[in-house]
Amino acid sequence: MSITADEVKKIAHLARLGIDEQDVPHYAEDLSGMLELMAAMGSVNTGDVSPMAHPLDLQQRLRSDAVTERNEREKFQAIAPQVEAGLYLVPKVIE
Repeated sequence: MSITADEVKKIAHLARLGIDEQDVPHYAEDLSGMLELMAAMGSVNTGDVSPMAHPLDLQQRLRSDAVTERNEREKFQAIAPQVEAGLYLVPKVIE
């Protein structure tokens, strides 16, 4: 697929980009090359390729799931302006 100079100007206008007139052919060539690459990549048979989240086979190190702080909810709610049933009451901000 080839992008024309007029299409580059239209895209630049829609994206609110200022492109100098002498640069338009260069942009058209670059964008056409990108579209040809995408078309070539789309034609590759990937039926036997399994999806992966990362190109390297790595495992994420996880910390142990242990409680590190005391539950001080009662202490904090004692100084809160309004509390009901263990929940903080706040003014309604969305109508």
